[in-house]
Parts: sequence; C-alpha cells; structure tokens
Amino acid sequence: MADTAIASLRKILNGFRALNSKGIYSMNATETDLLRQILTEVQALSLGGTVADGSVTTAKIADANVTTAKIADANVTTAKIADANVTAAKLAATAAIQPTIVNAKGDLIVGTANDTVDRQSVGANGTFLIADSAQTNGIAWSEQSLGYRNVVINGAMQIAQRGTSTAGITSDGYYTADRWQVILSSLGTWTQTVENDAPTGSGFRKSLKILCTTADASPATTDTCIIEQLVEGQNLQQFLKGTASARQLTLSFWVKSNVTGTYIARFSDLDNTRSVSSSYTISASGTWEKKTITFPADTTGAFDNDNAASLRVQWWLGAGSTFTSGTLATTWVSTTNANIAVGQTNLAAATNNYWQVTGVQLEAGSVATPFEFEDYGTTLAKCQRYYYLHASGTNLNVGIGAATLSTEIIVSVSFPVAMRADPTLVAASGSSYYQFYRDGGGSDAFNSFTKAGIGGGLTSAAIFNNTEISSTSGHGGLVYTNNASSRIALNAEL
Repeated sequence: MADTAIASLRKILNGFRALNSKGIYSMNATETDLLRQILTEVQALSLGGTVADGSVTTAKIADANVTTAKIADANVTTAKIADANVTAAKLAATAAIQPTIVNAKGDLIVGTANDTVDRQSVGANGTFLIADSAQTNGIAWSEQSLGYRNVVINGAMQIAQRGTSTAGITSDGYYTADRWQVILSSLGTWTQTVENDAPTGSGFRKSLKILCTTADASPATTDTCIIEQLVEGQNLQQFLKGTASARQLTLSFWVKSNVTGTYIARFSDLDNTRSVSSSYTISASGTWEKKTITFPADTTGAFDNDNAASLRVQWWLGAGSTFTSGTLATTWVSTTNANIAVGQTNLAAATNNYWQVTGVQLEAGSVATPFEFEDYGTTLAKCQRYYYLHASGTNLNVGIGAATLSTEIIVSVSFPVAMRADPTLVAASGSSYYQFYRDGGGSDAFNSFTKAGIGGGLTSAAIFNNTEISSTSGHGGLVYTNNASSRIALNAEL
C-alpha cells in the first residue's frame, strides 16, 4: 500500500513539472516543497511501519538481497531492535535454549556434541569440575583436592640416587629410580635403567625400563617378576578404606612394551591381607599408551595410620601358575594367590623383551586428574625420607670427624629431611676408600664405616671406624671420600 502511494505522489509531482515546463501551469516554490515533504514522509512510513506476517519471505532475505549496505549501522537503529519489538513469539522455540533444561540450583548447561547441549547436574559440596573426555558431557565433578593428590612418589622417574642402570638383576631390590622396587623370583635375568624416553607432548622426560637379558619361557609355579611401590599407611587415609564412606582408587600411567597382550595391575592391603587386581592391555608394540584404571572402594579393613607399609602398588610382568590358575579378583577380597595375576603375559619369554612406565599417579576418587608435576627439590626430599645418598665418588666431604681413641674416628652425618625410620648405613668398602685429614697435617686412610648405636635417629647418624686409624685421641679433622667407588647412604625403605 505504501509503495502505491509513493508511486502516485511521484506521478503527481512529475505532472506538475510537465505543465510548468509547457507554461500551462506555474508551481510556486511552496507547492513544490510541500509535495516533496509528503513524498519523504510516506517513504519513511513505509520503512518504519509494521511488517505483516508472511510479507517477509525466504526469497526476500536471501543472501543476494540482504546486502551489507542494507544492514549498515545507520540503517539498523536502536529503536528498531527495542525490547518491545523483539518478542518471544518472534523467536522459534528450537532457536533458543529453554530454561526447562535445568532443574536444580547450580546445574550447568554444557555442549555434548556439535549443536547439542545437555544438563550437567550440580556437584556435591566441595567438589570441582575437571575436563574428562570419557564422560558424555566432557566434564566431571572431582572430590580430590588440587594440592597433594598423588600418593605415588617419583612417578615421573626424575630421581635416581642409586644410579640409572643396573644389569644382572636376579633378585628383589631397589636398583635405579627411587622408590621403585623389583620383586623377582627365579624368572629370568634383567637390566633396569632410567631412560630419557617418554610420551611426546606429555611433559615427562624420563621412564623406568626393565629389559630381559636371560629368558624363561616356562615359569615355574611360584615364579614372579613385578615392579612395585610400597606406600606408608599415614599417606593413605584420604581413601577412607574400611569405612562406609570408602573411596575408589584411580591409577593412571603411561606404558610401553614390545610385547603386546594382557598385563595385571594390583593393590595389596598389607594391614588386612586383602587385594584387588585389574587387567589392562598393551595394544601396540613399542608405542606409548596411557592407561587409567579405577579400582573399587573397600569398606572392609582400614589402613593403619603409621609409617609402616600398608599398600603395595604392583605391575606384574610374569607369573607362575600359583598366581594365575584361578579367577582374577577384580573386587577387594581376602588375598588368594591363584586369583592375583590371571591372564598375565610372560615378559620373560624372550631376551630383549622390555616394559617401560612413567607418569604414574594414584589418587582417591573415580576420576584420573592431570599428573601432579612437582619441582625437582620437592620430589627429591620425598625420596630422601626413604633413601639418602650422602656421598658418592672421590674427594667428597663426608663430615667433620674426631679421633675418640687413637684407633677410632667418629663422624656425625646430618640428613636433609627426617627419614621414615632410624636408617641403616649403606657404605661401600675397599682399600683406602676414605681419608681422615687431622690436626698437625697428618692423615689416615681407612677402608669402611659402621653406623654407631648412639647419636642416631631420624635426622642424623654417627658413623665410625675403630680398627684402621692411627691417630691421637682428641684430634679432629675432615673426612673425605678417596675413591671413585666410595659411597655412603642411609636407607629407611619400607
């Protein structure tokens, strides 16, 4: 209707102009201006009026018809998009997220796929959101704090006070990376190393590797090969084990082996003689794979709250029939050997078979949070609670010594951290391994140290030699290592 009015007015205006040009009728300036004003106002009415339903068609708003010029800032004004003009009725229900999607205070709306949303129910008090690709919504509520979460020490294999390579392993022991022990019973010969090899982009730089150098393709009934870490009971109380509120245990780690197949991870509760196992699969030879295993909570048997070993965290690498002949115990039960390692691959079947691990984390709850990276000094101090290397190599300071007798020297050694328990001395011995530089410029070479029964404890120890010194009672001096193989350490491992 507005378009017709505009056209008619234009015809009238043009007609008057024609009459004027022929001298038939002369329009004055007022009449001309009036017609122009009427035409302008009718055009404005056309642009600002109400658009009836059905008059804006798909064809009229096609890409070619809606141009940049037509939606320029000057043409789209505040008045045209005022609250009263944009109503709920003009928005299709499918074009907006409806408030009915949430039904409780604290609910969140999250994306589950392209152009798809869902409700994330509010978490329990004190929990926080973490990304979790295993969940439909891509996120999950976690009960674990952001601080101390990982009860495994040296899970990134950064600390190796004993050294980075040991060959010819045929028995139990701690050999390279701190806190990691081999349990081995008549199943091959092995070399253990700390490798500068880790999953690309993971943040890890090192891994623990065990390599078979003498094979045993037919394990005897009681044969075992295990990598494990023991955990103090007082570091496990957050799991609430043995209570109605017991929490799940989530173990995550990176693993690589040239032998694909089924492997067993296991927890053993040493306080209550209970255990639980879970299988995991190495799918690709020589490829780093991340594994996450959530073990069930256990409402039976609490961990002792002390400095003794309460939990074994184990990775089985081979086992005889004593440990594989039953049904795998995937829930907490009283320990039955036959149900511990059912289905376990035998890594000892051939020489040069290997298994590597890094990024190990054990935490309370059902979600594997990102690995808890620590600064080097923090991890070292945790390791020194169990094993402290005081000196290794030649010409290193052992401490200040005093000749308490003409044939005896005592040295006090202080520890950088309080050790778990009164430690035992681990000292290498050999011809002239140590040297005492005493008053008057004299010196005495001697071969070994013994830990004294006095002056010890969790923070220091007295070490002595009472058979190889020729000095003057009361003289003091400095004691140094005197051989590349000299070594003094204190051991308080579980």
